[in-house]
Amino acid sequence: MQITTIGLDIAKNVFQVHGIDAAEKVVVRKQLRRGQMMKFFAALPPCLIGMEACASAHYWARELTKLGHEVRLMPAKDVKAYVKRNKNDAADAEAICEAVGRPRMRLVRAKSAEQQGRLMQHRARDLLLRQQTQVINALRAHMAELGIVAAQGREGLKQLLKNIADEKDARLPIDARASLIVLAAQLQALHTMIGSIERRIVVQHRANEASKRLECIHGIGVIGASAITATVNDPGAFRSGRDFAAWIGLVPRQDSTGGKQKLGPISKRGDRYLRRILVVGAISVLRRAKLNPEKYPWLTQLLARRPFKVVAIALANKMARIAWALLANGSHYRPRLATT
Repeated sequence: MQITTIGLDIAKNVFQVHGIDAAEKVVVRKQLRRGQMMKFFAALPPCLIGMEACASAHYWARELTKLGHEVRLMPAKDVKAYVKRNKNDAADAEAICEAVGRPRMRLVRAKSAEQQGRLMQHRARDLLLRQQTQVINALRAHMAELGIVAAQGREGLKQLLKNIADEKDARLPIDARASLIVLAAQLQALHTMIGSIERRIVVQHRANEASKRLECIHGIGVIGASAITATVNDPGAFRSGRDFAAWIGLVPRQDSTGGKQKLGPISKRGDRYLRRILVVGAISVLRRAKLNPEKYPWLTQLLARRPFKVVAIALANKMARIAWALLANGSHYRPRLATT
């Protein structure tokens, strides 16, 4: 019996295969080790392979596609509805095999190795920024325990670092100074590594025509533009800017029934990194709008009747729609001038 569809439950070393034929009869149900994967699928005729879009799924999608198979990646939460019994590898593989054949199943496009590399730069930078914040907070907290405090911001941090480096400052015991010097050195190393990654991101941004067009949108800088272009390699995967904004999670979560529409907070689905970048960019635009209300009449009117954070989400939604339109149409951003 020829296998037509396979549900593949992947992991680090153990992989579960569930295959059916054209009559949807189970043909193969077995477990593979990592070293057996390519040999097994190389011996099969081209077939449809379904996988959950999880860790290492994009790698396996690329490798199995090279063997002539059609690979479809699906969101794990959409596959969960097809699990009939308690969760185990065999039940998961069977559910994946069932889900991949559904005509209305949502699919995730496989990323190339180059695209994953560009996204890794953003993820690494984000991790280093969090570590930098942790070290700064630790420095401030430890020194506050000894009665040494400084103002918020970079200038206050510089003053604390000067106190650490000043060996004549008797407020710091010897053991405390030794520990704080280590934290200060770590902070400097993090600052250097973040700068190195950001320089690579800027170089890639300048070489990408689509990224340079997105940079012109108010609230989307170099980091935001490069992150969007690295994540969305095919804007045609979304029917409209509204779908793109919903995918990022910038639309209200619905709990409607009986013809009554009930909207809650934003859904927070999709890419949380893009969502955070857009929201932070929107907040920066709103702060400028408060200082120059005549240049932002739409935002000024919205701020007069809605809370600040609600307006920030609305603006982030609008920024996402504009970004999708520029990517889909290949056009340039033309800001609407304020009417006087």
